[in-house]
Amino acid sequence: MPTAAEQPLYVAKAELFRALGHPTRIRILELLVERERPVSELLAATGVEASSLSQHLAVVRHTGLATSVRQGSAVVYRVSGPRVADFLQAARVLLADTLGRTAQALADLDGTP
Repeated sequence: MPTAAEQPLYVAKAELFRALGHPTRIRILELLVERERPVSELLAATGVEASSLSQHLAVVRHTGLATSVRQGSAVVYRVSGPRVADFLQAARVLLADTLGRTAQALADLDGTP
């Protein structure tokens, strides 16, 4: 079985996109792009159960999108670097473009300008 370094890039990309395939994980990353946050803040901001949040945090940590550090009794998470914010912004722009084209196509079908 190939190691992560030996697998084709498209496989690694698929794993990254699979990790991003849940709205809670996207929300976690959006919150962490703003600033680092302790788990307690992430719990309040996402509204998910603690066990569910723990699983989502493990996924974003495993993919290397976020890191954690213990500060006293709290565990604080942060994005692993500025490229995470760039990636989320690129996804936002792509989505806006796609939605814009969809809206225009619907308007064209309706005959409205």
